[in-house]
Amino acid sequence: MAPARTPTRTRTRTRQRSRQRVTAPRNRAAAGFLLPFCLLFLACFIAPIGYALYQSMLKVERTGALGLGSETQVFAGLSNYTHALEDDRFVAGFGRVLLFGAVQVPVMILLATVLALLLESASARGVVFFRAAFFLPYGVPGVIASILWGFLYVPGISPLVDVLHGAGWEVDFLSDGTLLWSIANIVLWQFTGYNMLVLISQLKAVPGDLYEAARIDGANAWQVAWRIKLPLMRPALVLTTVFSIIGTLQLFSEPLVLRPLTGNVDTGYTPNLHAYDEAFKSNNYHGAAAEAVLLALVACVLSFGFLRLVGRSGKGDDR
Repeated sequence: MAPARTPTRTRTRTRQRSRQRVTAPRNRAAAGFLLPFCLLFLACFIAPIGYALYQSMLKVERTGALGLGSETQVFAGLSNYTHALEDDRFVAGFGRVLLFGAVQVPVMILLATVLALLLESASARGVVFFRAAFFLPYGVPGVIASILWGFLYVPGISPLVDVLHGAGWEVDFLSDGTLLWSIANIVLWQFTGYNMLVLISQLKAVPGDLYEAARIDGANAWQVAWRIKLPLMRPALVLTTVFSIIGTLQLFSEPLVLRPLTGNVDTGYTPNLHAYDEAFKSNNYHGAAAEAVLLALVACVLSFGFLRLVGRSGKGDDR
């Protein structure tokens, strides 16, 4: 004979069935809310990446005398990647943007952090005005910002250059040695306010009880900022740094706009600019796709490498 079911086991199975009946509609509702995002993510992110990878594996072969016949696309393997890595201008562009990021990103994050701490301090005055003023350059499109600063860099047109020359400083913002840092100044002017706003949002989430307890314990403003605010701003600092690293590798509009003003911006000044010229001037779309994939790969490696480095240091601090 089969053993009789006890009332306890019967009640347990009844509860499990009722939970399953309640959970199933919730799962369907969650899937319904996630479906639009998944479709957009697939169409706007995964599909373009897959198409770029596909294009980077092809090449064009021309038939007829002097290659003036018909064109056919054939499988090229990794030859487009090999040609890209053998191009000295493309590789030099990577070195240039890495140098740019090694200087510009820490300066921008440091300046954004200082501004965020000052605007959130108890003694700050006119917080709303200064916050809007610092964020306003982010609302200016990158091309327009480059045009504005380009006029300020050109001798004979720029009042800034005239003032510096009148003071005895012979400066050329568009020379070979200073052009990269002139571009860094444009990026710094445009994105520092955006990063500052992200950091301020993180500070707004800090409970005020922590500040009050620190003041009761006798902590001054510097100690509160160093011991409480900065550690709690760590997630926002990591986020803004990762965004800045990715943005550095995508440097494009600033050198493109400044190129007519100086002869020191060549077609390989940045990797993005080189890929643009390969696609739309040399009609080498497959080579440009390979360069774009390499650029994305380097951005992923640097971003995840930074995240891993920060994660290890965070574990060390916890210990």
